[in-house]
Amino acid sequence: MIRLPRLSVDPTAFPAIETALEEPDGLLAFGGDLGSERLLAAYAQGIFPWYSEGQPILWWSPDPRMVIATAAVHVPRRLRRWLKSCNWTIRTDHAFAEVMRACAEPRHDGGGTWITEAMLAAYTRLHAEGHAHSLEVHDGAALIGGIYGIAIGRMFFGESMFSRREHASKVALLALCHGLATQGFPLLDAQVRSAHLETLGARAMPRTDFLCAITRLCSQTGIPGNWAGLFDHLRPQDLCRPIP
Repeated sequence: MIRLPRLSVDPTAFPAIETALEEPDGLLAFGGDLGSERLLAAYAQGIFPWYSEGQPILWWSPDPRMVIATAAVHVPRRLRRWLKSCNWTIRTDHAFAEVMRACAEPRHDGGGTWITEAMLAAYTRLHAEGHAHSLEVHDGAALIGGIYGIAIGRMFFGESMFSRREHASKVALLALCHGLATQGFPLLDAQVRSAHLETLGARAMPRTDFLCAITRLCSQTGIPGNWAGLFDHLRPQDLCRPIP
């Protein structure tokens, strides 16, 4: 039987991440709520919520943590060739709710269903407060891909991405990394291992190192408020070039 601590009424209080379970990897606590103060405190401590409809809120801090060094994101050779003729457009913070709902749609691998209505409401609220952001990929007027996450200081915590066309989620992730790197965000949290993300340069970081990194980055001055238009200048061809 798994015994987990229940979160207290203090929205900033979480168990030490070293007490997280090894199996399932990173399960730390349950309960609490999805209020903005609690969510921001969780991310700043290397913790995130992940649960399915009908479950209590579960809080996780896996070890190791998958991260991407934004300035060193990898563009595979075949994708690089394809990007040179891509005419999609990239936008930031123009369709946050639509990106979240697209990420919540059922997928062929069974993913997406963990984004409950409560999660949608909580992260949309964080977006309105200037903490959560999205990057969208369009083909003409059609939204075909995107990614969203949380920014605290100079750290970006990726949450989920989606693709309605081949390569659309890759373009979203590459564009986000490119934009973040140029704005002084050196690291993107990718949470858990994914073979797909590893092809783009994601790597495993020991949880203790991850916590040290985010403690430093979250304390720095970030980019407050809405990010609408922040990375709209990017084109797919730009993602083939080295990040300045």
